[in-house]
Amino acid sequence: MRRQITGLHAADRCAADQVPDGVFLVRVQRVTFRRHAQKPYYTLALTILEPSRFAGHILSSRLYCSPKALWKLNWFLRDFGYDTELLGRDEVDETQLVGLKGVVKISHIVCNDASLLQLDGFAPAGKSFSNDSDQPYHGFGWQDGLSHVKPLFTWVLSSIRSHIA
Repeated sequence: MRRQITGLHAADRCAADQVPDGVFLVRVQRVTFRRHAQKPYYTLALTILEPSRFAGHILSSRLYCSPKALWKLNWFLRDFGYDTELLGRDEVDETQLVGLKGVVKISHIVCNDASLLQLDGFAPAGKSFSNDSDQPYHGFGWQDGLSHVKPLFTWVLSSIRSHIA
């Protein structure tokens, strides 16, 4: 027996307007510090600027401030052009973060039955996007809505190495 269920196709979580895993040029829209007993963190709201297909979408995620996670916060601050003088004094001014631009690599993970957005890597916003609205940052192409894995992995590793050195 066939049944017609109105709106069933619109409930697809992989719809074209959903932001896929990939690399995006973003601007910091909002930053809020949250004090948690074991893991203090910043909640970030990032507005996608490029690729233009996803422009205006908001990405929301966390950057933890625990001793083990400070390397990632430092990576974010440096690549997004945060004030080096404040960074040198170990100070983070939330008002100085709003408006900063940079590149972020994101992926979606499932933890305790909740889908979370993970920030996998960062880069300065110095280079431009291609004119093709479906091409993410640095010319990495989309393949079935997902970015190519090998170039991104190489890019993330080289960024990590440059921050360690």
